[in-house]
Amino acid sequence: MSAVKVLLAGESWVSTSTHVKGFDRFSASDYQTGIGGLKRALDGSDIALTHLPGHLVPGEFPQTRDALKAYDVVVLSDIGADSLLLHPDTFIRGQRTPNRLKLIADWVAAGGGLLMVGGYYSFQGINGGARYRSTPVEQALPVHIQPVDDRVEVPEGFEPVVRGAKNHPVIAGIRGPWPYLLGFNEVRPKLDATVLLATGTGDDALPLLVVGEHGRGRTMAWTSDIGPHWLPDSFVAWKGYGRLWRQAFAWLAGR
Repeated sequence: MSAVKVLLAGESWVSTSTHVKGFDRFSASDYQTGIGGLKRALDGSDIALTHLPGHLVPGEFPQTRDALKAYDVVVLSDIGADSLLLHPDTFIRGQRTPNRLKLIADWVAAGGGLLMVGGYYSFQGINGGARYRSTPVEQALPVHIQPVDDRVEVPEGFEPVVRGAKNHPVIAGIRGPWPYLLGFNEVRPKLDATVLLATGTGDDALPLLVVGEHGRGRTMAWTSDIGPHWLPDSFVAWKGYGRLWRQAFAWLAGR
């Protein structure tokens, strides 16, 4: 069987800092990505991961369904809706370009697989800045997105709890206890969706891993991160981490 081809958009950032030393000061910048642990976990598997860093998404994310057909699964991870809506030809040159949020939803309805991973610029995000609510991407996802800043910081940590069928292909064979997480985006599952993992056992527990369908395609929401800070290095080192993502990508691709 051929490899599952995954396009992951986002999970990179540039940080700028100012250093003050008495009378003098200087600035420094640093470029980082958050997919190192995921890439290592997928090494030697049948998952072929292509990473499109955040600064390249506006200009290089596919603009046609034919271009998206090169992939089985699209992952949006810590990348806001504006990065997909505002191609440089539109933002800089004032030209018409395809609505890539609608393109993604149509591609999923035709049989593609879509995963949104949590983060400061996922779902609705910090100060509501990710802005996926009321978009075609929300229509495709198995969850309803909040209209406000939806981040939930849990510095004391929490352990994921299995709520759905333990034999679902995404989590089958993964034995607990699950390692702790430090935060997530608050969402609500749609009526026809299946919650596989939750943030706790009580009535106030919120969805953590939700799966569903959109047309002929499959969709998934993982409301925490794939790396620090919400998902600590101890979770990445856990043997269930790699299995979770290999099985998730295979399920999304209909394998």
